[in-house]
Parts: sequence; structure tokens; C-alpha cells
Amino acid sequence: MKKWTALLLTALLMISLNACSSETEGSSEEKSAPSASQTLETEEPVSEPVETETPGSEAAVSEAPMEENPDTNLLVAYFSYAENAELPDGVDASSTASIQVWNDEITGNTGVVAAMIADATGADLFSIETVEKYPDTYDETVDQGQEERNVGARPELATHVENLDSYEVIFLGFPNWWGDMPMAVYSFLDEVDLSGKTIVPFVTSGGSGFSDTISTIESMESGASVQEGLSVSGSSAAGAQDQVTEWLDGLGYIAQE
Repeated sequence: MKKWTALLLTALLMISLNACSSETEGSSEEKSAPSASQTLETEEPVSEPVETETPGSEAAVSEAPMEENPDTNLLVAYFSYAENAELPDGVDASSTASIQVWNDEITGNTGVVAAMIADATGADLFSIETVEKYPDTYDETVDQGQEERNVGARPELATHVENLDSYEVIFLGFPNWWGDMPMAVYSFLDEVDLSGKTIVPFVTSGGSGFSDTISTIESMESGASVQEGLSVSGSSAAGAQDQVTEWLDGLGYIAQE
């Protein structure tokens, strides 16, 4: 009897030990296995911040296309079709009389005369440019110019003179569009205060000259003195050097070497 009792106790003890061992292994496996939520958090990629540019940021600012001479108080500010139009790459300047190549750069008739004035006087050169470009054909551009004139538009400018106080004389150039200045020139004159300065106008045209633009300039910049201007035929702008020099010499603006 004692023998059977001992065997029974031994069997019960072995069963109890096996059960404890299985429970311990199961508990250990349960602690070491990651939960589903832990796995997702580990594998989820980290988002990188996105850099954006907003109007008014440094990247959105357009620098004024100026050629500066620190020793001058003269500025040539001009508006030229070719520098404000969406011209195709490799445009043929000989295909239209309104596009010129001067000093290896594409410009227009007014731009050529402006460069001649700057070269002869030592003046700084400033191109009046608009944010929105004009069409790539001159006729379409002039038609748009007429529409802007009819509604008194003021195109937003992309370029600005930041050191205007350092200039005493402003040569102001533009083409004659429909008997008037391009409206971008109005935008320029609205933006600047030329009181106490001298304005020397010049124009390129098909024969109309200044029309009534001199009186318009005098009205818009009543605090400035407006000197005798120069009218150049657009078709002869590239050969107008002698005409430009004679005019400047008569006004006393030829740079002394």
C-alpha cells in the first residue's frame, strides 16, 4: 500500500512540475513578442518638413537690372519692348525692326539709345521691367498697350531703383505707343518722387515724336525740371550715335575724359 502511495505522489509531482515549466515559457514568449501597435510605430516613416517659398521671400525678390558707376549722379531709366516681352530663345533680331542686339544683348530701339546715352555720359543704366511679360510680337504688344492706356492701367513693376537719392539727373526713355508713354512708365513715375531733380526725356517712334508726353511728365513730376528731349526714329535707332552725341553735347552732359 505504501508503495502504491509513493508511486502516486511521484506521478503527481512530475505532472505539477511540467505544468509550471510550460506556464513559464508561455509567459516569457508573450513578453518578448512586440504588439501590433508597437510594430506599426516602428515602421512608420518620419515626415520631413517641406520648404516653401512665399511672395515677399528672398527668393521671390527681383533684382533691378542696373549697371552702376559709383562716381556718377546720372541715371538712364528706360522702357524697351524687347526687354519686356516673352521672346523665344534664339530670336532673330533681324526679323523685326523693334528688336536690336547691342553689346551682345537683346534689347529694343529705346534700349539702344539708352545704352548710347549711358556710354557717352557715364550714367548708370536702369531697365523698367514689368512682372507680367508682353506678347512675343510687337503688334500684339502695342495692341495690349492700347488696351492698358484705355483703362489707365498701372502694370506692376519687377524692377525698382533703390538708390534714387544719389541721382540728380534722370534720362527717361520710352517708345511712343498710341501717342503716349507705355503704361509701365506711368507706373515708374507713380513710384518715384523726382522733386528737385532734372528729367531729360528721350523717345523712339515711327514719326510721332513725343506727342503730348512731355506735358504728362511735367504734370506727374511737377517738382522736377524737364529739359529738352531727344526724339529718334525707331527704324534708325541703331545708327543714331551722332544724333545722340550732338544732343548730349548741347546740354552739357558729355563725360569729360
